[in-house]
Amino acid sequence: MSATESLVQRRIDEEAALRAVVEGTASETGRDFYRALVRNLATALDTHGAWLTEYDEPAERLRALAFWFGGDWVEGFEYPIVGTACETAIRERRLVHFPDRVLDIQPNAENFRAVGVVSYLGIPLLEGDRVMGHLAVVDVRPMPAEKRIFTLFQLFANRARAEMRRLRLEVDLRESRERLARLIDSAMDAIVELDADLRITRMNPAAEKIFASVAERAHGRRVDCLVGAAATASLAAVAGELDRRTGGERYLWIPSLVAEPPGCEPFPAEATLSRFEMHGSPSYTLILRNVRERIEAERAIGSLTAQAEYLQEELAAKQGFGEIIGTSPALRAALQGVAQVAATDATVLIHGETGTGKELFARAIHDRSARRGRPLVKVNCAAIPPTLIESEFFGHERGAFTGATQRRDGRFALADGGTIFLDEIGELPFELQGKLLRVLQEGEFEPVGSSRTRKVDVRVVAATNRDLERAVRDGQFREDLYYRLGVFPLRLPPLRERGDDVVLLATAIAEKLAQAMGKAVAPIGAAAAAALRSYPWPGNVRELRNVIERAIITSTNGRLDLERALPATRQPSTAESPPPPGEVFTERRLRQLERDNTLAALERSSWRVAGHDGAAHLLGVSPSTLKSRMKALHIRRPTAR
Repeated sequence: MSATESLVQRRIDEEAALRAVVEGTASETGRDFYRALVRNLATALDTHGAWLTEYDEPAERLRALAFWFGGDWVEGFEYPIVGTACETAIRERRLVHFPDRVLDIQPNAENFRAVGVVSYLGIPLLEGDRVMGHLAVVDVRPMPAEKRIFTLFQLFANRARAEMRRLRLEVDLRESRERLARLIDSAMDAIVELDADLRITRMNPAAEKIFASVAERAHGRRVDCLVGAAATASLAAVAGELDRRTGGERYLWIPSLVAEPPGCEPFPAEATLSRFEMHGSPSYTLILRNVRERIEAERAIGSLTAQAEYLQEELAAKQGFGEIIGTSPALRAALQGVAQVAATDATVLIHGETGTGKELFARAIHDRSARRGRPLVKVNCAAIPPTLIESEFFGHERGAFTGATQRRDGRFALADGGTIFLDEIGELPFELQGKLLRVLQEGEFEPVGSSRTRKVDVRVVAATNRDLERAVRDGQFREDLYYRLGVFPLRLPPLRERGDDVVLLATAIAEKLAQAMGKAVAPIGAAAAAALRSYPWPGNVRELRNVIERAIITSTNGRLDLERALPATRQPSTAESPPPPGEVFTERRLRQLERDNTLAALERSSWRVAGHDGAAHLLGVSPSTLKSRMKALHIRRPTAR
């Protein structure tokens, strides 16, 4: 063949290749497109084989979407790129050409070696900087570096890249539509799609439930078949307003709407109407919520809420104790003590059962003192391991003990100029009590591992639910520290001594928790109030909060389920029958009641302290607090016989 004939033949091949690119794949998509493309590519470049693959980047593998080789299809072709001619193309993101001796690069390709493949041309298919796949041809003859071959190969690669991107976008769009459909179908609010004439084109399951009597025949009818004429007129006015907007938000909130489904009782609703374009015509999405239950609940609790707010504001105005709710004489006496001592720097020792709000009172003292601009640092002495409590209090130097990899300030240093609140002070190890006494008397200490004395100006507020006088007599607490801490003792009354405060507290707690849960609750009725007042509340306000939270979770139609939420109490024996109303308990009797109640919880939980079914959960206290209480009440687990 002459040079001229070769050029004519090459020109004919180029024209055929161009037709193959444009026409050979024009009517195909997806897998059929890929097969047509690689077969036409092998024919156009007159090569032994051609294949198109997708790239699994984490695994560094290529999986064939279509592989034409030696006049037949190769199915399930997949291979790692390492050690192949394709590796250079993918890693360097460029066209790679081996005109001859390609098996020197890829010696393990047995199927290529078997037919005598010698040349390779490959290119990565990119989407931005990401490799989607790879297109390649191989031949049993050398493949010269002719510009025509590269140009034609690039045309086929562009077509392959475009189809791969189209299919990926199609998958993304389908997944997006499926997610949107699941979101709409799972929504609790009614969602109704409307056309330009406010005719119904789609309803989600919530809408079908709300408008059950007319849902089946609603499709294609105007929305007034669901919400009535008056509401439809309002929707039409809102739709007109949205149509007139040329930019910005394309939705409007309708705070008040009365839906009047034919044959059904009207109900108050709130709604949002959104506008979107569909085939050049406006369409709308109506999201509607029945708010009848919420409105009824709001009305029901309105008067009691106003009363609670008034009492709280009145108390805050008179004494400035916003978060401490109650009007009982016992509580007012404690608040009077706070008002008296807050402005001084005197050390305060707060006595009170677990859950009576000792930390809240410590905060009230700090906030009403001259130190309120400085920190209030809180320490739970029972929650820190004895081996670490000195470091927690006074800090340590680097290398002071195993694990002390850097210098660290303690809680007293952090509280300098402010207040430190030492909760459960009765649990402080005896060997550390002398160092605490020195801080109280001299205002100085040494960090662990340091000989340097540090001075601090800290006001101490301590709290305990233990009998510290007894601990002093038993040699468990230093007498000098006890008197130094007790400059101003402040007793917090347990909830059972606060009368109607329990109802006010329950109301305030219920309102706050219901708002956080997105629920509405009805006012506490007379029977529920009596149950709250009669329960002994061994866990005090902390237990009350747990009970109210359980009651809200199990509430029906906004009514608190206190019967289920309140723990069952043991019936007292004849010898332990409760005193008549108005009789005052002695300290010894109160302690016995607390011990009996703690034992009842331990027995019911089979002496398990922690966990959902443990005694601490039943009492509404933390496991560490219960362990401290057991120690103070001399309660020990019975030994097995």
